[in-house]
Amino acid sequence: MGELKQSKYIDITTDYGFKKVFGSDTNKDLLIAFLNELFRGRKIIADLYYNKNEHVGDTEDIGTVIFDLTCTADNGERFIIEVQRTAQDNLKKRMLYYSSKLIADQAPKGNRRAWNYAISEVYIIVLMDGFAMPDAGDEKYFLHDICLCYRDHGKIFYDDLGFIYVELVNFVKAEAELVNDLDRWLYVLKNMSSLNGLSTYLRKPIFEKLFQLAEYSKLKPEEREMYNVSLRNKWDAESIRSSQEDQLKRAREKAMAEGKAEGKAEGKAEGKAEGKAEGKAEVIKNLLSSNKFSISEIAELAGVTVEFVKQIEAEKAKGK
Repeated sequence: MGELKQSKYIDITTDYGFKKVFGSDTNKDLLIAFLNELFRGRKIIADLYYNKNEHVGDTEDIGTVIFDLTCTADNGERFIIEVQRTAQDNLKKRMLYYSSKLIADQAPKGNRRAWNYAISEVYIIVLMDGFAMPDAGDEKYFLHDICLCYRDHGKIFYDDLGFIYVELVNFVKAEAELVNDLDRWLYVLKNMSSLNGLSTYLRKPIFEKLFQLAEYSKLKPEEREMYNVSLRNKWDAESIRSSQEDQLKRAREKAMAEGKAEGKAEGKAEGKAEGKAEGKAEVIKNLLSSNKFSISEIAELAGVTVEFVKQIEAEKAKGK
C-alpha cells in the first residue's frame, strides 16, 4: 500500500495517532496532562496505570480506541477512567454500557457482604471527532461534563460516575484565542495534522514533547504503514457519515414537504390538523419500515415528539 501525501505531523484523532500519543507508559505524562485539563481542577491525577484489558468495549466498532486506566489522584484516591476515540453509532447507550461494565467488574466473585459495594469512582472520557452530540439541538458546547442529578432542581445525586464528552466540531477557536491549556489541547487535537510547527501560543514543555512525538518523518516504515491505514479508515468513516447526513437531510425535507401537502388537503382548521397528523403518520411508517433511522431521528425528521413516533410504531406493529 503506497504512502499518502503527508503533512509534517500525524493526525492524532486517528486510531493510530491517538494510541501513539496517549497509549504508552513512556508518554503517559501527555495523557495525564490532557485528562487533568478535562477535569478542570475537580480531580488532579498524579499517576495512572494502563490496565491489561485495554479494549473493554466492542473492538469491531470502526473508530473506537479504548484505554482502561486506573488513576491515582494527588490526594491518594484511586479511580477508574475509560478513554475513547469513538464512533457515532448509539453513542449514549454504548457509553452507559461501558460505564456499567467498569462498575460491575469491580464486584468480587464471593463475599459481597464484606465488600459492601465499595465501588471506585468511574469516569468515561469520549473524544467525538467530526460529529455532534446526539439530540444537542442548537447548543454549541465543545465540552459536556455530565453526572447523575435530580431532574427537578439539578442538585447532584451521585458524583462518582461521570461522562465527559469532547465535541471537537464545536471547538472553533483560532490560535490567538487560546486562553488556557484545555483550549490548547483541543486546538492541537483538532488541527495537529495541518500545523507546520510549534507556535508561541503552544510553547510549553508538554506540547514540545507532543510535537516531537507526532512528527511523521520520525515514524518507522512499519509505523507509517499502520498510520496510513488508520488515516484511510478515518476518511472512510467520515465519508460514510457525510453520506448518512445527506440522506437524513433529504428525508427531512421530503417529510416536511409531505406533511405540508397532507395538511393543506383538508380545507378546514380541524381537517388541516388531522390531515397533517395523518400525513406525518404515513411518513413515519415509511421511515420505520426503512430500518435506517432511530426513533429520535424519525421524530426530528417528521417534526413530532418521540412519544408520537412510538405510538405510530405500536400501531404499525398491531397492523393498524
